[in-house]
Amino acid sequence: MILGTGIDVIDFAKLEHAVSEHGDRFLKKVFTDREIRYCRSKAKPVQHFAGRFAAKEAVMKALHTGWSEGVKWKDIEVFVQEAGGPTVELSGGARAYAERMGLKTIHLSISHSGDYAIASAIVEG
Repeated sequence: MILGTGIDVIDFAKLEHAVSEHGDRFLKKVFTDREIRYCRSKAKPVQHFAGRFAAKEAVMKALHTGWSEGVKWKDIEVFVQEAGGPTVELSGGARAYAERMGLKTIHLSISHSGDYAIASAIVEG
C-alpha cells in the first residue's frame, strides 16, 4: 500500500551558491560523511550533492513530515546500492516517524539533466 509520494527538483546553481556561501558548514548540516565522501569522489560533485538534496526533500514530502516530527537532514541518507540504483536509509527522527506510520519500503529515483537534479520517492507500508 502506498503511504506517500514526494518529488523535488533543484537547480545546481542554487546548491553551488549555498556551498560557496556556507562551505563545509552547509555540507555537514545536510549530508552525512558517507554522502560527502561519495559526492566529492565524482568528476562533477555538485550534480551528486544536488541529487541527494532533492532525494532528501522528496523523502520528507513522501513521509508528510518536512522538517517537523523531529526529522533532520542527516536522518535521511542516500547512497548507491551494489546494483547501482539509489537507496535511502533512515535514522533518528525520520526512522522513528517511519516506524510509527508503518513504512516498509522507500522507492527512490534520482535523475540529472542540464543544470537540474530531480528525485522521486514512493513510501510503501
